[in-house]
Amino acid sequence: MEKVKNMKKHVTVVGALHIGFAILGLVGALVVFLSINFAQSFVEGEEIPVRVLAAVKIFVPAMIGVISLLSIIGGIGLFSYRQWARILIIVMSAINCLNVPIGTAKGVYSIWALLQDETIKMFRGEDPYEAGQTEETKRTN
Repeated sequence: MEKVKNMKKHVTVVGALHIGFAILGLVGALVVFLSINFAQSFVEGEEIPVRVLAAVKIFVPAMIGVISLLSIIGGIGLFSYRQWARILIIVMSAINCLNVPIGTAKGVYSIWALLQDETIKMFRGEDPYEAGQTEETKRTN
C-alpha cells in the first residue's frame, strides 16, 4: 500500500514537471519567434536569407509549441489517471531525453515512474491497493 501511495506521488510529480517545463517551452517558442523576427530586419534586402529566416521563424517555434502543448495536455491527463495521457507522456519523455542534461533526467524519471507495475494498474482502473499487494499479503488480509 505504501508503494502505491508513493507511485501516486511520482505520477503527480511527473505531471507537474511536464506542465511546468512545457510552459517554459511555450515562452521559449515565443522568444525564438521574436528573435528571428528581429534578425530579419538585418537582412531585408537579401532574398535568400529572408526566405530562410521566414521558414525557420515558422517551423522552429511551431515544433517547440506543438511539443509543449502535447506535454501540457498529457500532464493534465496524468492528474486524472488517463491511460492515453500515460502513453503520451512516455512518448514525450523519450523525446525529452534528447534535451541533455535536464530533459534527459526528466525523461528517464518520467519513463521509470510510468512503467512501474503499480502505476500501470492504477491507469487501467484496477484497484490500486491490490496493485501493491503480493499474493501472500492478500491471503493474510
